[in-house]
Amino acid sequence: MRPDPGTVKPAERLDDVRMDEVELTTPVGSADIGRLKLGDVVYISGVLYTAREGVYRKVVEQGVDFPASVRALTNVNFHCSPAATGRPDGTYAVEAVTATASFRFGKSMSRWFERSGAKVVVGKAGLTELAYREWFVPHGAVYLTTVGYGMGAAYGRCITRVLDVHWLEALGIAQALWVLEVERLGPFLVEGDREGRSLFALANREINLRLEEVYRGLPPYAMGRFGETTSRTDEIV
Repeated sequence: MRPDPGTVKPAERLDDVRMDEVELTTPVGSADIGRLKLGDVVYISGVLYTAREGVYRKVVEQGVDFPASVRALTNVNFHCSPAATGRPDGTYAVEAVTATASFRFGKSMSRWFERSGAKVVVGKAGLTELAYREWFVPHGAVYLTTVGYGMGAAYGRCITRVLDVHWLEALGIAQALWVLEVERLGPFLVEGDREGRSLFALANREINLRLEEVYRGLPPYAMGRFGETTSRTDEIV
């Protein structure tokens, strides 16, 4: 049993990050979202959908209604492109996915939450803490990041069925909205929590505090190219 979030002090240093393993079932409830902590290792079961630039343009910019059938099933949006293939019977298989960097969706996110009802966004690399506070927090949403590169096939093995696809003809395979049934899809990391904190920002702050120490410990170059230096303040390339 996981500790109540009210009894767990928010991570202030990387050493505080516990990386508990968490199983989420869609649609993900508010209580489950509230229990997620920075660095938790998350696996998702149930139904999610892929939506990236093409879908966002339709729903956010053009005002096309988000499919009500999808909203009734799930509140999890995966920023990715599926490797989808058609079968002779007219159904589809998705055996791998390629996550896309979520920062490109930028200021569309707040409107996206309003129109889609999404509460969990999965993508690559994450956003800034300012973005989480301004766009995610008001909607009670969190951000999960994929783990490293080359995970597309591993994630694909967790996709059990393609339930539906929307706007395939208009947007093409990579950009269409695919509705996928998944079993223990992951691992993902909690990068942005419901309070707007960022795991990557936490790590960067800690790294920055120790940069001077790292540079002080570097020996001088025996041989070096133009512009290379062991002094942080003299660095020009």
